[in-house]
Parts: sequence; C-alpha cells; structure tokens
Amino acid sequence: MDLPKHHRPTPTTSLRDTSDSSTGSWDALEWTKIEPISRFVSPANLDFLLDDEQVVAEGHGVVLVNTDDAGVLIVTNFRVIFLSEGTRKVIALGTIPLATIEKFNKTAVKAQSNTHQLDKTPTQRLLQVIGKDMRIIVFGFRPRTKQRRAIYDALVKCTKPTILWDLYAYSSGPSTFKNTSPMVRLLDEYFRLIGKASHHASMDMIESGSFTLSNDLWRISGVNSSYTMCHSYPFALVVPKSISDDEVLQASKFRARCRLPVISWCHPVTGAVLARSSQPLVGLMMNMRSNMDEKLVAALCGNLDDGSKRKLYIADARPRKNALANGAMGGGSESSSNYFQSEIVFFGIDNIHAMRESFVRLREFIDTHGRTSSDGMSSFLRHGGSIWGGGNLSSMSASVSTLGDSGWLLHVQNVLAGAAWIAARVAMEKASVLVHCSDGWDRTSQLVSLANLLLDPYYRTFRGFQALVEKDWLAFGHPFSDRVGTPSISGSGNVSFELSRQSSTGIPSSPMRQPSGTLPPAPSHAHSSGNYSPIFLQWADCVSQLLRMYPFAFEFSAAFLVDFLDCMLSSRFGNFFFNSEKERLQCNVFESCGCLWAYLADRRASEGGLHVHCNPFYDPLKYSGPLLPPAAALAPTIWPQFHLRWACPEEAHSGEIEAQCRKIILKNSEMQKAKEVAERKARENTNAVQSLHAELRREKLLNISAMNTAKRITKENTDIKRAIQSIGCKIHISSSGDCIVDIENNPAGAHPNLYCSSRQGSSSAVINDKKDLYVSVTEDDGDDGNDVIGRICDSLCPFRTKDGGCRWPNGGCAQLGSQFVGLKANFDAFDQLSIDDSYFKPK
Repeated sequence: MDLPKHHRPTPTTSLRDTSDSSTGSWDALEWTKIEPISRFVSPANLDFLLDDEQVVAEGHGVVLVNTDDAGVLIVTNFRVIFLSEGTRKVIALGTIPLATIEKFNKTAVKAQSNTHQLDKTPTQRLLQVIGKDMRIIVFGFRPRTKQRRAIYDALVKCTKPTILWDLYAYSSGPSTFKNTSPMVRLLDEYFRLIGKASHHASMDMIESGSFTLSNDLWRISGVNSSYTMCHSYPFALVVPKSISDDEVLQASKFRARCRLPVISWCHPVTGAVLARSSQPLVGLMMNMRSNMDEKLVAALCGNLDDGSKRKLYIADARPRKNALANGAMGGGSESSSNYFQSEIVFFGIDNIHAMRESFVRLREFIDTHGRTSSDGMSSFLRHGGSIWGGGNLSSMSASVSTLGDSGWLLHVQNVLAGAAWIAARVAMEKASVLVHCSDGWDRTSQLVSLANLLLDPYYRTFRGFQALVEKDWLAFGHPFSDRVGTPSISGSGNVSFELSRQSSTGIPSSPMRQPSGTLPPAPSHAHSSGNYSPIFLQWADCVSQLLRMYPFAFEFSAAFLVDFLDCMLSSRFGNFFFNSEKERLQCNVFESCGCLWAYLADRRASEGGLHVHCNPFYDPLKYSGPLLPPAAALAPTIWPQFHLRWACPEEAHSGEIEAQCRKIILKNSEMQKAKEVAERKARENTNAVQSLHAELRREKLLNISAMNTAKRITKENTDIKRAIQSIGCKIHISSSGDCIVDIENNPAGAHPNLYCSSRQGSSSAVINDKKDLYVSVTEDDGDDGNDVIGRICDSLCPFRTKDGGCRWPNGGCAQLGSQFVGLKANFDAFDQLSIDDSYFKPK
C-alpha cells in the first residue's frame, strides 16, 4: 500500500487525535513525545520465546501505528514480536513470523507543524511490514536513534538465510512434534482407495518395493520410485491395472513436465475415477497425438455395470483462449475426437498472476476500510467521514464496490463451481473426470482436492483432511516454495530465498517437454514476483465456504483452518518446504524438522472434543455421502476469521456461536459427569440399603428362629420337669443354671438328694458319703432334642427295659421328641434307690 502524500498539522501530544476528523493519519503522530521504556529486555522476561528462538535485535520506544500502542519491537530468528509498554504482553497484530512477511520497506514522513517551520519538524521514521496473512503493519521509530536501521538490517538478515540450518525449523529440530514419513501415509491412503485398508505401509515396504498392491481395476505403480520419470510426482502412483509401467513411461512424454494422467480418487462402488495431469503437448496446430496417452486415458473410464463404456469428461481449468495460447509454446488441450466418448469442458479459472493481483487488492481494501488501518486512521473518519459517518451513499457504494473490483470472491466462486461440477459428474453420472490446467499443480490441485472433499466424507475429518493435503498438494508437487515463499533448494543444495518486493504480472513459464530425470536449476529466489501467488490460501478459503454452507459435514472448524494456514505460512515446521516430495526427501525434512500435523493434534488433545479446532455441530451420519451444492448456493462471502481478523478484529468473531455452543457442550458434559457420579452414588446407596435390608431380614429370621427355639426348649423343660415330678422328684433351677433334683426313695423320709449341675461343655455325677447324689449335666451342641431325651430315658428312667421299651407309657416322657439342652444326668443312680411299689398301684 502506498504511503500517504498529504501532511496535516497536529498540536496534540497524543498518538491519535480523534477530536478532529481531518487528522488521524501518520502525520498525527508526534514521536518526540513518546518516551522509550527500559533500554533492554531482561532474558528472564522472555518466557514467551519458543524453544531455540533467539533475540537478534531490539527497538525501544516503538509505536504500532495501527493501534497507537507503544512498546518494544524484537526481532528473533523466527518472528517479529511487539511487546506492549504498559502490560509487557505480546500484541498479536504486531507479532508476525518472518516467513509470513511478504515484503517490508522503510519510509520517512515529514510532518507539518502549526508554525509551518518544516526544517525544525522531526521526520517520522516508519517501517511498513506487509504479511501474506492479510495484514499490513506500520511501526514508528523515534528519530536519531538508529533503531529502525537495526531492526531493518535484522529483518534482511533473518528473512534471507544463506544455508539450510539457519532456518528456524531446522535449528529447533523436531522437538516434541516428531514427523513420521509422509510417504508411508501416502501409501496408506492409496491402500484405502483401492480397498486394501487392511494392509499397513512401512519404510521397509517402500525400500523393498513391495507396495505395488492392486485390485480388479487399479494398481499402485513404483515406476517413479526414483523420481526419474517425473521429479514433481510422488514415488508411487495409482494407474489402471491394464497399463504396464513401460506404457506409463511412454505416455508421460506427451504431457507437460511428464505429469501424465494418474488417479487421485476412485469411487468404491461405481468404479468412476477422478484423475489429474498436466496439459498435453499437442503443439501449435493442435494435431500432435500419442497412442499411449490415449490408451491410458481410455483405461481410466472402464465399463459400467451394464457393459457400456463409461463417459469421460476432460476438465480444463483454464479459459479456452489461454489453452489455445499455450499451443504456441507446445502445450494446448485435448481433442474429443482423439479420446473415445469424451467431452472437453473449460472452466475459465484465471492463472496465478490474476490471483496474486486480486489478493493484493483485497488486502488493501480491508486495510483501508478496517478498524485498525495501517495508517492509524479508522474507516469512520477517513475522508472527513464521508464514507460511513457522513452518510454519502454514493461514496459508500463506491467503497463497497472496491471489494468486488478485487475479483477475489469471483475467483473463489469459479473454483467452487468447477469442483462442484466435477463432483456431480462422478457421483450422479458415474462418469470419470480428468482434470488439468497448464502444469497440473495449481488450479488442478485446487479442483481435484475440493472435488475429493465433496465426494468423500473421510476427507472432511481431521485425519482425512491431512491425507488430502499430503496427497493432492504435497505429493503431487504444488510448488510451495514458489507460490508461498517457503525455502527452496538451489543446484548446490544451499537455501536462498528473498521476499517479493513488488507486484508483477509475469508470463507463465513455457510447458516445455522436460527430459526424464533432470532437475531444472532453481532460481536464486524461492519466490520471485512472477511466481508468488496465494493459490493454497485461496483453496483454504473455498474450504471455509463449504464449511459455512455445510456446518454439520466437517469435523474441523474454521478456526482450525486459520491456525493451519498460520502454521503453513510461518515455516515453523518443515511439512511445506520446497517444491516437491523429491526435494523434501533430499533435504531430510521429515527427520530434521517438526511436524505441523503433530503440533495441531497435540493442541486438540489438550482439550479433547471441546477444542476450538473441533466443530461442535459435526454430525457424520447426516452427511455420510457426497456433498453436491447447487450453483445458487455457491455465492461466497468474506472469510471473517481470516480476512478480517487484523483489520476488523471485533467483526471477525463470527465463531461466537460455535464458542457458545462449546460452552453449552462443556456445561452439558460437566452436568453429565455430575449425573453419572450421582447415579453411581445412588446405586451404591441402593445396594447398601438392599444389603442392610437383607441383613435385617436374616437377623429377623434368626431372631424368630431363636424365639421359636426358646419357646420349644421352654416347653420341653416344662414337660421334662413334669415327667420328673411325676416320678416323685422335685426340681429347683437356680439363676446360675444349677438344677437340684430331690428324689423321695422311701416314705420314711430318707431322701437322698440328687444335685444336677447343668453347664455347657462339661458333665459330672458325684454321690457323697451322705447318700447325696450330685449329677452334672451338660448340653452337647451336636445333639438334637430327641437324642438328649433318649439318653436321659436310657440312663435315668427305672421303667426302661433292656430292649428299649418303656414300662410306663403313661408317664409322658416317652412322647417327648423335641430338642432339649441343659440337662444331662446319670440315671444309673436311680438303680440304687428303692422305690415303693405301692406308689404305682391304683388307688
């Protein structure tokens, strides 16, 4: 964005004077009134630095013009950090990774004063930083401090490292975010596509070449395992099973940069495929042909279930005129007459240069009309308030039309419409589609990956999205170094990259036939003004539009896409370094650098399903099939989370509904956990109560049993007492359990006494010299009542016969059959007693 040429006087000492609508630009800042804070930042206060991040330069008393914040500007080997003077906290707007900076420049503005003494007015020294993430930052420095020079020199040094190991991604190493080989993950995705998901790839499988599995229609070929056929293609390719490797090699010579037609996705049921390639080399007269190329393309179609030939659509992403113009350089487009049952369709998507210019216009529009513009002026006050506050509808309409003039949304709509058309042909017509542009790595990657996203719900998950990006963007050679500005290798193996300094509309490179096995010399700059283009960012914008249209179909959220882009642009991880899989393998990126995917997965694991990256509305059952949006639904809008987050931070919070939903889900989860805890405690209490009830029932039964036993024993004691008294004995039972039995053996009064002591566990019978009989009877625990009575009858009853009969059946004792405890006597003593026979005679 050009710096303003006008200057206005300002008597105020504040950083922004909003009382006068004519002020508010850079000339309203009076740098001499800003006092610098401490001359150094203590290392103890640098806890915000990442591992292996080192401070290179510092600037004090610096002003972030966008927000009028004063503080400290720090340049490290990874990013630019701006610390607030008041809070000493990192301000996100003024903090940007070095690799995210598209360009930066110094400028000086001479402010006017009220006295019109221009010679005495200090010059305002500014540093403008333009980022690839839609922000334009301006820092103001105090004059005569040489701090701007130090910061600028540090930026020049750190943004253009000369060797590979100076990159932060290499110097920091993989740390905790170790990277597994993406080649293994690519094979796993191939196995899933051809129905061999039960197989799992490994480096041993790759080294041995045993990954060439196949099904009835398709096979995995290792013809490019050494990258000799095409250096920008992956080591493994999915091709028709009927085509041999020799035929593949011959067919590759007819396509630009040897990027022959290969399969990107195949329908698991219908057999329709989505293939990709570069343009054919048909020449200026459009009359060049290749039998092998035509055979390969015909093999992509196959037959339908009824035996008829499947239709083939060849989708050329370019405008028709551009395709014809490429014929002058050897390229061009296919002829439907040469490819059986085919139809050629042109999508009219512009090239990388148009996309770059559109992105620049969109960025300037948002910066100009945002809340935190880079010139320090709010859009409400610009042009005297005539745009918004003044109510000038014509001016307002003109400013809004500037957004349309950028053409960004129109380009996004064209890409979306093309991808939706391809998905509909594959899903509804069961047709195969071959997609290409010029080189087959820009617009082709956009269309094929978006169509995959629409067709396969697996790609709408975290794991599937990673597989999609690694397959159709990284493995198939989208030149990230040229388009985004990530590091690239030169012929000597060193790294040298310079950020673009101006906008340019270069001519696309000629799609010359490339000799097999040769690597063209890389340019001295990783992305020059002619090669830089936000192709991948535009694709992410298209994904966000689909996420807006189908909020229940994606496992990830728009916040995930933003963080994913930030990580990619920052070059903190090595996943998107260089232009091809071959170059990343040469530079040992997979083992030397951290992994972006592992970092994002670690962030999600910290909070589980409630992380901001997770879509709270995701319902995999609702959209388990393809997404086929109608044309009327493909009207894109500004992506607020990405486009507006710096210039309009308050309006960029369109994810507040998701945030509120996450809070509700969190509360619901907490309530569910509390409910589970309460239910568990209730079950425990219920079990305890039931256990107590069972114990009480057992105790009650025991109590009843004991009472019945006591009653029975009492009755038995009474019956025995009566029986003994009926034979002339008197029984006295003391409280101690002693039982005294008096027996009258003669009427004359000679009464020998029988003393029975009943105690459990012992038994004794003693007769003293005075004819007194002591009998100790104990209860035997193992005896029941009938045995006790039987022993008493056998030992004591004088009417008991030898054969066990009773001579006194009317005595009652023979009828006792219940248990008796507590009495055991030796009735043998009764044999020594004399009993008056007349006692038993009837009266």
